[in-house]
Amino acid sequence: MAKIDWGEKLELKIRMLPESPGCYLMKDKDGTIIYVGKAVNLKNRVRSYFRDTEHTPKVAAMISHIDDFDILLCDSNLEALCLECNLIKLHKPYYNILLKDDKHYPYLRVNLKEPFPRLTLARRMEKDGAKYFGPYLSSLSLKDALTAIRDIFPVRHCKKDIHKAIARNERPCLMYHLGKCCAPCSGKVSREEYHRLLESVSRFLEGHTGPIIELLTEQMQSASENMEYEKAAQLRDRIKAIKSLAEKQQAISVTGSERDIFAFVKDQEDSVVFALFERGGKIIWAESMSIACGGETTGEIMASFLKQHYADGAPVPKEIVVRDMPEEKEVLSEWLSENRGSKVEITCPQRGEKKKLAEMAYRNGVEAIQKARELEHRSWERGEGAMLRLCEVIGLDEMPERMECYDNSHIRGRDTVSGMVVFINGKSAPKEYRRFRIKEEVNGDDYMAMREVLTRRFQRAKDGDEKFTRLPDLLVVDGGRGQLNVALEVLEEFGLSHIPAIGLAEQNEDIILPDKEEPIRLSRRDPALHILERIRDEAHRFAITYHRSLRAKNALMSELDGIDGIGPKRKRALFDAFITSENIRNASIEELCGAKGMSKPAAEKVFAHFHPEERQEEGKDDQKTCTGL
Repeated sequence: MAKIDWGEKLELKIRMLPESPGCYLMKDKDGTIIYVGKAVNLKNRVRSYFRDTEHTPKVAAMISHIDDFDILLCDSNLEALCLECNLIKLHKPYYNILLKDDKHYPYLRVNLKEPFPRLTLARRMEKDGAKYFGPYLSSLSLKDALTAIRDIFPVRHCKKDIHKAIARNERPCLMYHLGKCCAPCSGKVSREEYHRLLESVSRFLEGHTGPIIELLTEQMQSASENMEYEKAAQLRDRIKAIKSLAEKQQAISVTGSERDIFAFVKDQEDSVVFALFERGGKIIWAESMSIACGGETTGEIMASFLKQHYADGAPVPKEIVVRDMPEEKEVLSEWLSENRGSKVEITCPQRGEKKKLAEMAYRNGVEAIQKARELEHRSWERGEGAMLRLCEVIGLDEMPERMECYDNSHIRGRDTVSGMVVFINGKSAPKEYRRFRIKEEVNGDDYMAMREVLTRRFQRAKDGDEKFTRLPDLLVVDGGRGQLNVALEVLEEFGLSHIPAIGLAEQNEDIILPDKEEPIRLSRRDPALHILERIRDEAHRFAITYHRSLRAKNALMSELDGIDGIGPKRKRALFDAFITSENIRNASIEELCGAKGMSKPAAEKVFAHFHPEERQEEGKDDQKTCTGL
């Protein structure tokens, strides 16, 4: 390998490097950090890259792109390791061994500053004043814990605006009636009471279950003495759940072994580290993590993996079992021990039970790579492979990048709508979806509806509407020969006959082509049929969803028809404010006045419409008063 010409400035920088521990950052000509490393002796380590020695292809490629470098001095090798982890995580340099998954272990978050906070999942701890509990090994284990907590403590689940819900006098949801929510949205619990409940949750998550059990026991006995047997039964079940979950947590975190097992697996294309997490003598979680590497030794790869894995917030166990020993085992162990707060041992067993666990992780890693490759192939068959097969079936020379499918929806000819869905490169593109409310009186005529929606779609493209300017490479209509002929006529009217169009008849899944009298009927397993069914079913779902929402709005509007002084704008304002007719029915005059554009006389008319009996009673009272006078 030829020596690289560094120039006088960089040669001087190399000669002036200190013989101290620290980190070095290699940069390319654009100033981008392409590699981060650490060293006990910075001068020797950096200088080694530029000697006339043989390097791996990856290192040689990196050296060819180095234009400059920076250093950061540290007091110790351990401090350098910590800094290296942070810098790799921050910059993600191209030539470093990197975890592809960029994993952040989940936490349970409680923001006690909010009036009625929820328990939420968070991917990292922030300095935002909230309380965090964790980390958990997986989102699944956190969700299990969250489900158990909600069974024990009736904290709210929903994302409702509590103040608006209380102002609207909303009724409690099903969770309240199941005893899994205290319904702050309905004013069933005060802010102070709710926060005391959350404090109990916090103490429970911190492991302080004794006082909670004592308090709930007292409440249960009191409810029983007051003959509130249903409440007493709920408290009894809550006590049992707390005891059960507390025992489970103790078994996992205190007793038995606590170790993580890792094995590195590599083939010609992929590299993974397979992990087994053992707590309380049981494997509670397994995971495959992809690694970007090339040319490094297994020891280097394992060292880089362990640094990034635990720097991302993974809980550090007492023992780490590896199939291949990482480089700098001692300094890694010291760093991990510091993070945990107690000694952490890294072992590479040669026999016994631990050896069997390491080999189990390796076998699972091999299987994970094979499964990933199978899924990749299936994904290709579902996407690009299916599109290529479709081109073969319908006779296209080029694979259609953009596919559009249209479907109509109505009930007995009323509220007719149409949906346009778009697939790009075989995948749905929801941002490109469009919906149409049919303006003409079609009375259930699917052909007329299809003609109108296609005419409007291509007219807007002709007019330069940015939402419609991109034309389809393939047009699909849900229907048979009749619907397809309508589509072809509209395309011809707009001078777009070059756009291919096909129909998919739902009854037998027949593919209708313009130039073939007989439909094409494919096997149910054919990927070309699968892609057409997916886009057709998505168009059907999109159209019927729009139809249902429109029908619901019209139903509400019809209930407000005939009320003097309530026109379209006020109908819309009431719907926006109260969402459903039931909420409007239950609203007071004062609440109705709060809707945009509503006056008190108009609110009184709406209230009288839904409560005629109360108006009659008021009339009777007025009559009695007048008679008495």
